[in-house]
Amino acid sequence: RRQGARIAILAFGSMLAPWLTQRGVRTLVVAGCVTSGCVRASVVDAMCWGFSPVVVRDCVGDRAIGPHDANLFDMSQKYAEVIPLDVLRARLELAA
Repeated sequence: RRQGARIAILAFGSMLAPWLTQRGVRTLVVAGCVTSGCVRASVVDAMCWGFSPVVVRDCVGDRAIGPHDANLFDMSQKYAEVIPLDVLRARLELAA
């Protein structure tokens, strides 16, 4: 790994996934700054760990709209549920 490189994946190399699993977490809500980087990597990693990732559409972004939209589409087709913030809020209110 080159010096100064960062790990973009949610749980790679950490104890986060086992910690969440021990506590019965099944769904992860994902938000972040780079849809085509950290967000996507976290979603794929979460799915591989057996979680159900939910991406909050209005809480992610990217440097350009093309990669942003393409990655949201791809994640919604393969890895995650992609929903707007108001839908997440409504679901959380129902669950409370």
